[in-house]
Amino acid sequence: MTPPMTTTPIRPLVAGNWKMNGLAAALAEAAAVRDALPALGAGNSDVPPDVMICPPATLLAQMAYATRGSPILLGAQDCHWAASGAHTGDISAEMAKDAGASAVIVGHSERRADHGELDRVVRAKAEAAHRAGLIAIVCVGETKGERLAGLTLDVVARQLEASLPDAASDAETVVAYEPVWAIGTGLTPSNADVAAVHAAIRKALAARFAAAGLRMRILYGGSVKPDNAAELLSLPEVNGALVGGASLKAADFLAIIRATP
Repeated sequence: MTPPMTTTPIRPLVAGNWKMNGLAAALAEAAAVRDALPALGAGNSDVPPDVMICPPATLLAQMAYATRGSPILLGAQDCHWAASGAHTGDISAEMAKDAGASAVIVGHSERRADHGELDRVVRAKAEAAHRAGLIAIVCVGETKGERLAGLTLDVVARQLEASLPDAASDAETVVAYEPVWAIGTGLTPSNADVAAVHAAIRKALAARFAAAGLRMRILYGGSVKPDNAAELLSLPEVNGALVGGASLKAADFLAIIRATP
């Protein structure tokens, strides 16, 4: 069956993942982004990007206070699948929302690798995000070995199928394609490779979720920097970026935001 088509523009999203970086002094970088955003509107298209910062959990509430009244969205970097309970060191999606988050990253490759998170765990966390009224940013991507073996599209398709909840909608779900071998290495796939993976993701989303799948935002992540952002963000079906290290400095993050077509 041919999926329905939509002509509604997809609003880009540029999200900064601070990972395990940032003490209270780093709030000044978020404040600099906050102060610069009003002047950026004229340089963007008719559909300017949403801007999000995902700080460590220790800064989430403070950053919510520091950016109040601004268009900056805040995201958590992870959540537990349960709403509460005996899970020392974890935070629930409800706790993240209470601290000021409107989204949460789930299934990042560093969580999959460092903590052994399986697709079913990622799915449960995405369902928890939706339960709490948060946007779930669901990450998928292949390792270097999988890419060299020609398995990129197979791996991404499997992760999408098993990690996304059946009831996912475009209003509460974002997909982030992050080739594991490109995260923090300075390496990026070719433009053709990025476009091919994003096209495959879009096709899979449309086949599974119909019109909602055509509207879901697909972000690219993996060594996104000011000098390659414009090229990456202009590729078909790239609806924004999940930015790592370059989001830690306001000047670099703002340059990437400005590069959004």
